[in-house]
Amino acid sequence: MQKKISSPCSGTPAEAATSAAIVNCPTGQIGPISPISPISPIRLIRPISPIGLIGLIGPRSHLKVLNDLYALFRFFCYLCIINNSLLNNPMNTSVVDRFLDYVKFDTQSDELTNLTPSTPGQMIFAKHLEKELRAMNLADINLDDNGYLMARLPSNSSRQLPTVGFIAHLDTSPDMSGHHVNPRIVKDYDGGDITLNADHGIILSPADFPELNHYKGQDLIVTDGNTLLGADDKAGIAEIITAIAWLQAHPEVEHGDIAIAFNPDEEIGQGAHKFDVERFGADWAYTMDGGEIGELEFENFNAAVAKVTFNGRNVHPGYAYHKMINSIRIANQFVIMLPRWETPEHTEDYEGFYHLISFEGSVEKTVLTYIIRDHDRDRFERRKKELEHLARKINNEFPGVCDIEIKDQYYNMREKIEPVMHIIDIAEEAMRESGVEPRVVPIRGGTDGAQLSFKGLPCPNIFAGGLNFHGRYEYVPIPSMEKAVEVIVNIARLVAKSK
Repeated sequence: MQKKISSPCSGTPAEAATSAAIVNCPTGQIGPISPISPISPIRLIRPISPIGLIGLIGPRSHLKVLNDLYALFRFFCYLCIINNSLLNNPMNTSVVDRFLDYVKFDTQSDELTNLTPSTPGQMIFAKHLEKELRAMNLADINLDDNGYLMARLPSNSSRQLPTVGFIAHLDTSPDMSGHHVNPRIVKDYDGGDITLNADHGIILSPADFPELNHYKGQDLIVTDGNTLLGADDKAGIAEIITAIAWLQAHPEVEHGDIAIAFNPDEEIGQGAHKFDVERFGADWAYTMDGGEIGELEFENFNAAVAKVTFNGRNVHPGYAYHKMINSIRIANQFVIMLPRWETPEHTEDYEGFYHLISFEGSVEKTVLTYIIRDHDRDRFERRKKELEHLARKINNEFPGVCDIEIKDQYYNMREKIEPVMHIIDIAEEAMRESGVEPRVVPIRGGTDGAQLSFKGLPCPNIFAGGLNFHGRYEYVPIPSMEKAVEVIVNIARLVAKSK
């Protein structure tokens, strides 16, 4: 109902500027504005013609005229300040605007620095987010020296409710540059090829990436072909903050405490290493780090990394007979001893693999780096033993040449989620209420949630919407991001409803 004010054009500027009433003011005078509508201040003052100005001033002294004009000027400045505050209010920012802002930050992680965060760009981004969370007046905001940013949206319920958490990671993959990301929006995708970079002939095509056919008619955010996009996982960050802002703007939606966290170095397997589960304070959480819309994951690979070193002996090739030991050739022999078809490009679903990710060497020394992956714990252990067995075979032929070091990275979270399957049920219901059909699939990779689950925080993974992560062909459909926001809100509501 519209409220009528007896003297709408009188009173203090604050009274006029904060009233949401609709009034009729004489031409040239200033009526009240809505405190929630980010309208240009120029539109808030009706045009004043010279004749109208004279009529407004009337037959008064020049000093009085100047005072009136000065008061009018001060009020105009006041409206500018109010309007600027509204335009920069985090609650008025869309998930797309946030995402396009966040991808400007270069946050590639680097496993070689032995630092946390591993790169300075991650801390710069974390401080930017901290500032945004403070502008939203969240509680318990904390950014520690390791780049872990946490905050809490306090409960608006009189009941004692569980605390649910939402987590995303700050870093992008070291596999592709994240410097000077230049995203663009493809409006109403028509199902054809998308030219990312005409100069270099880089095309995003459904012939190579058939999932594009699922998104005909939707707006897509793509790269310019020179960098990755960063939807993994800046889409997740944007979705979480947008959902929190929505809940702040809608206090009629009951919810308990909601904990949020953004951590560094997920892409190099260290995201959960220094995550303070006790400080976070959630009963359970969800990482917003999945792929296509509808994905819900609580099974991931068991993971290890293997470093295999071959020590050779270099002599002049003209005098090498029975003297040279070529570490490159021996390393190549090791590579072809592994099963040819048990590689990422030849496996899917629950099938595990050996993945050679680095081959660096010379005659004198060669180092291979493998990652080992399998959903089944027993097969995972057998894969590690197979690598050790092959190293022994090499040493039988070339004594003392081969050294191998294997380190476990994370384990399949399923064993930690199965005792609390109600958190999966809540996520599935939240998706359906958002008009999204949940697809429970195994993660062919890992998330921070896997490690956090083993640290006592059950943490399945929910879609963030992006596809083709870690490369120039990465893209994210805008409706998928918007649905992820709805899912977060619905989880918060359902947790309160189910209690």
